[in-house]
Amino acid sequence: MADPRSYRPASGDIPTEPGVYRFRDEHGRVVYVGKAKNLRNRLNSYFVAPERLAPKTYAMVHTATSVEWTVVGSELESLQLEYTWIKEYKPRFNIAFRDDKSYPYLAVTMRDKFPRAQVMRGDRKKGVRYFGPYSQVWAIRETLDALLRVFPVRTCSPGVFKRAEASGRPCLLGYIDKCSAPCVGRISAEEHRDLADGLCRFMAGGAEKFIAELTTDMKDAAANMDFERAAVLRDDIVALTKAFERNAVVLSDSIDADLFAFVQDELEAAVQVFFVRGGRIRGQRGWIVEKVNDGSEGELIEQLLVRLYGEAAAHVASASSTLAEETDANRHEIPRQILVPVLPDNTEQLREWLSGVRGAKVSIAVPQRGDKAELMKTVAENARHSLALHKSRRAGDITTRSASLVELQEALELPEPLMRIECYDISHVQGTNVVASMVVFEDGLPAKSAYRKFSVSGDAARDDTASMYDVITRRFKRYLTEQQQRAQAGPQRSGEVASDAHAQEPAKFAYPPNLVLVDGGPPQVAVAQAALSDLGVVDVHVAGIAKRLEELWLPDDDFPVILPRNSQALFLVQRIRDEAHRFAITFHRSKRGKAMVASALDAVPGLGPAKREALIKHFGSLKKLKAASIDELTQVQGVGPSLASKIREHFDAEASASG
Repeated sequence: MADPRSYRPASGDIPTEPGVYRFRDEHGRVVYVGKAKNLRNRLNSYFVAPERLAPKTYAMVHTATSVEWTVVGSELESLQLEYTWIKEYKPRFNIAFRDDKSYPYLAVTMRDKFPRAQVMRGDRKKGVRYFGPYSQVWAIRETLDALLRVFPVRTCSPGVFKRAEASGRPCLLGYIDKCSAPCVGRISAEEHRDLADGLCRFMAGGAEKFIAELTTDMKDAAANMDFERAAVLRDDIVALTKAFERNAVVLSDSIDADLFAFVQDELEAAVQVFFVRGGRIRGQRGWIVEKVNDGSEGELIEQLLVRLYGEAAAHVASASSTLAEETDANRHEIPRQILVPVLPDNTEQLREWLSGVRGAKVSIAVPQRGDKAELMKTVAENARHSLALHKSRRAGDITTRSASLVELQEALELPEPLMRIECYDISHVQGTNVVASMVVFEDGLPAKSAYRKFSVSGDAARDDTASMYDVITRRFKRYLTEQQQRAQAGPQRSGEVASDAHAQEPAKFAYPPNLVLVDGGPPQVAVAQAALSDLGVVDVHVAGIAKRLEELWLPDDDFPVILPRNSQALFLVQRIRDEAHRFAITFHRSKRGKAMVASALDAVPGLGPAKREALIKHFGSLKKLKAASIDELTQVQGVGPSLASKIREHFDAEASASG
């Protein structure tokens, strides 16, 4: 561990203005990001006597090897910059928000020519309107099914849409009037977008107004003796009312608010938020918060608000849509009231920031009495149950994971804990399309952002051992190169960085593993060790796992390490090996499929790489491409009747020769 005195900056060198600071470790990774009204006072607080530091702060300052800061013009700017850096660097000592589940949203892809309504999870995408989140998938599917009667927007995938467009026949939803069938031209793109806009307005809180307008139209139609239209409007009103009444009424219909509550212990906290729009609960979301620092409750709430609404702020900053659309979207995302159990730190700055993003005033308050306070108790109760459930589920996992890492370390007689494990696997079919995978496990969990794929060619592809030597050499050459570049740049020094400076985070290859696992026995282990030795890497250990008896082989050992069949360490090694195998197989199949399709089109005269790629993308497989008619081939951009005839003649001749 580093001594904080070795990198402590002189007190007089630290400014007293507001700013944001970053602590970095020996590899250049950002381990903590913070902000301060007075940088000097805040940074000096980290370098006091060790016995005065909280345990987690003590661990952070002894992990870091340098600190740097950026002066900003105001506390609001520091808030925005802190959010940006936390999202970019994901520091290990910052408050870590982890969803206790992947929440589904109703999403409308307004960026498409024909917007699509669908259930989506995961990261948000530009040009897509999101509504929710919903706690249950079935709830959002039933809601969407009811709304499709009134707003028959497209719900099909791009592949289904293209096939219907090419054949001139709509899918089943088009025949039963659950889709307006823009694929076959029943309505124009403009009319379909109007339907999508209506769906978005209804979901954004305009349900009562929309239902009232339909009711007026129904009465007018009945007064004009147009009973058929009145009956259709009546059924539409019933469908919308059914979808609207799924949400419980908890407050007056004029209230739009997000209600936050949390329950915590010494290590973790469970956070719950209820999204109330028009007095009804429109969504719910929860997080499990790992308390890796010693922040206050106000800091926890501040970080939560920044995390939740920062996505909307980032969307505004990079938006390409019109101002009106953005204002409407963000008024749905950010309500007029935000109710919290305790006021966050920098409350006024948060209000200013959120009001600017929403385009209207936003208030942050602690409810004291009435319906809002009662609803806050319900939110807190949900948080309490969520924390209890999380503990019951995760207690065994954490214990098991820690035990497996310790057991593996002891079995292999390694001197240091296995914080990072890399596993390599080679995949090919009879020596063709040779590829390799590198998967990474940190603290016993997969770090998928650090996974890497390798294509192996030339002399290195002659057999598995040569391929393994080539892959290990390439990976650790990158590591040594990046380490050399950092050494040439000189040691990291504490100090100020320019406000517009964007320090490059070290690449994933810059982090060496504690253990390299290879899929195979003594030959693969020997070449992996030889590759490391040839490069001069001496602080990385190597082991191989053989499939026959699931034994572990170490370099220069005549006998393998046999782990007990019920060993948690063996289960961990098997999981890592299987993940490397899966990743390699997936890459190999993708590469082989592309090669097969490309090779089948190589002999067609006048067909260049761009058009081959367009054909592959349009049909999706070689089988469908071979079965395509001349008319279907001409649907591909860049393929005219003459070229389509050549492609068709080529496949017909190929079929005749093989038959």
